[in-house]
Amino acid sequence: MKNLITCVFFLTFSFLKAEEGMLIPSLLSAFESDMQAKGMKLTAEQIYSVNHSSLKDAIIHFGGGCTAELVSNKGLLLTNHHCGYSQIQSHSSLEKDYLKNGFWAKDLSSELPNNNLTATRIVRIEEVTKEVFFSIVENEETTSKLKKIKSNIAKLVADAQIGNHFEAEIKAFDYGNHYYLLVKEVFLDVRFVGTPPNSIGKFGGDTDNWVWPRHTGDFSVFRIYCGKDNKPAPYSLENVPYTPIHFLPISFKDRKKGDFTMVYGFPGQTEQHLVSGHLKYILEKERPARIKMRELSLSVIDKAMKESDQTRIQYAAKQASIANAYKKWIGQIGGLREMNSIQKKLSYESNYNQNALSNQNFAKFQHIISQMNAMMSEYSKYDFEYQMYIEYVFVGAEVFDLCRAIDEIIKNYSANMTKEELDAFKNKYISSAESFYKDYNIDVDKQIFLLQSKEYFKNIESELSTSFLYSPNEKSNELYLKSILTNKDKYIQWINNLSNKSINKIKNDKAYSHYLSVSNRIKEQIVPKYRELQAQMNSYLKIYVEGKYLLFPDDKHWSDANGTLRVTYGQLEGSAPYDGMTYTEHTTLDGIIQKYYTGNSDFEIENRMLDLYKKKEYGSYAQDEELWVCFTGSNHTTGGNSGSPVLDENGYLMGLNFDRTWESTMSDYHFDSKRCRNVVVDIRYVLWVMDIYSGAKHLVDEMVLMK
Repeated sequence: MKNLITCVFFLTFSFLKAEEGMLIPSLLSAFESDMQAKGMKLTAEQIYSVNHSSLKDAIIHFGGGCTAELVSNKGLLLTNHHCGYSQIQSHSSLEKDYLKNGFWAKDLSSELPNNNLTATRIVRIEEVTKEVFFSIVENEETTSKLKKIKSNIAKLVADAQIGNHFEAEIKAFDYGNHYYLLVKEVFLDVRFVGTPPNSIGKFGGDTDNWVWPRHTGDFSVFRIYCGKDNKPAPYSLENVPYTPIHFLPISFKDRKKGDFTMVYGFPGQTEQHLVSGHLKYILEKERPARIKMRELSLSVIDKAMKESDQTRIQYAAKQASIANAYKKWIGQIGGLREMNSIQKKLSYESNYNQNALSNQNFAKFQHIISQMNAMMSEYSKYDFEYQMYIEYVFVGAEVFDLCRAIDEIIKNYSANMTKEELDAFKNKYISSAESFYKDYNIDVDKQIFLLQSKEYFKNIESELSTSFLYSPNEKSNELYLKSILTNKDKYIQWINNLSNKSINKIKNDKAYSHYLSVSNRIKEQIVPKYRELQAQMNSYLKIYVEGKYLLFPDDKHWSDANGTLRVTYGQLEGSAPYDGMTYTEHTTLDGIIQKYYTGNSDFEIENRMLDLYKKKEYGSYAQDEELWVCFTGSNHTTGGNSGSPVLDENGYLMGLNFDRTWESTMSDYHFDSKRCRNVVVDIRYVLWVMDIYSGAKHLVDEMVLMK
């Protein structure tokens, strides 16, 4: 471990090319000179500091899944439209169709609260590898080692929270070769301030998703509120706008190809270390099967949304979530095949083995790749079953959501509850049910259930398959006709009459019993072995990654994304992903109008957009009489980077990261600096939409604009 840490320390100073990789901010001093050579005018301390205000204090983990940034001294937050989409949808109705028409709060009192939405600021990041491994001896038995690690982590977390209002957690990096302590300030009152209409925020729809050229105004606006002491507090009318430690000024200067760009955010997950056999399984079996499951759901949802405004509002957020990964995976498969990624893995593995065999001190690495590849025959069987279950029960028919709610009710209900406790317990689930049925269409759900059930049982080896596939229509009809879960009144009545007797009775409900038969099989026959194999694979990966650092000391190495704060840097530039085709680095409002005239429904715009375009009413937001809409950069990003600020050389906000090109989705497994590009909505277009298009100049006036 000492040798590995020394090697990592050396490597951070030895490689200077940083287009690939997601860098831990606390280690940025190692990259300062290279970043400055590429045009950055900041110091590492200005980007990340524990003791002073720095850029990190303006970077917010939005809802735990996206990134947002503070842009005013009154806690104003910008993130992507698709990141705030569920909140926008939850506030929408036929009478107040914020999805279709947009929404702009005129003042603080008009800003809308959001249940369970959080905004998290990172206070500090600290490597604690030595402390986590304290008292562990070489060749110690695994169970004993894990127990000590767990105990050490618990103590470190507890110590970090003494005498403050912060939260803390410790995360493993490089499959447990390194550990970092993350201390966080979690704000609990985040209010909805504004959104453009779907014709801007979702312009291009599924047609343009993951595609360049792009013209989507993918942004929404929120605000952090806190107690009068400027500390996090639950929602209250007494709360006030948060005064941030740092907020981002707006870059209003002209852009040009080659400009320095930096993305600061919370990338979710990359898997750069998978061996060739694992990547082959994903490409040839796992991804195609999951794509098919989502394709079936979307065929039902898309049709229903076009036929009814009510259904469109109900399913807007659900459709967007399902479609996003669906299209991404299609591009991912294409890119990995086109770049011959499996063959490149095989070539790397051959070099790895040769280096391992060249020195007897590297004996532990000599067979690790063959062990992982040999595991894939068994591992893939259990992984496939598990992933298909996730698609069927967690992404498919929504009736399964209520089944999981019943699981929770059964687990937590007690006949010994007082009347007050029981009433509160029931009200919790009745409130949840009201919210669920508001956006539920039984006919849509039934069609999804039928199509997905056929596909699911066709792909798994189960005694349930023969039974269901013999009469799928009859079983679906019976389930949706007889289950109380597909009827709001009956389900709420069941909750109101909650007792041990009613709980026993619900186990025979057609929907719940079907769910139990599927879930119990997975939990009993698949999950235990899957977890065992997963743990074994991860233990191999830990050794494999340790070997990468030691066997290839001159190579660049970086930790996989794991939802923690990271920095990437590159430049504003286009690409040439296909023979005979070049992507320019930016798009303009002209492209929106060109797409509108194609007649594709994904490119519909409101008359106001057309009028402003014809009059060239761009105000101070234009560059060379053009209104930039989006641009691309060579920054390494992934899911979770949605909403991340894209910063210029001074740390000023250039735009909001919201996507990758289709050719770039492979970067979760294999990054190619010539091909992979992140997609950004230009902040000047964002402010133009707020100010000139929407009449919300009061929000722009909160910001600091820098030429």
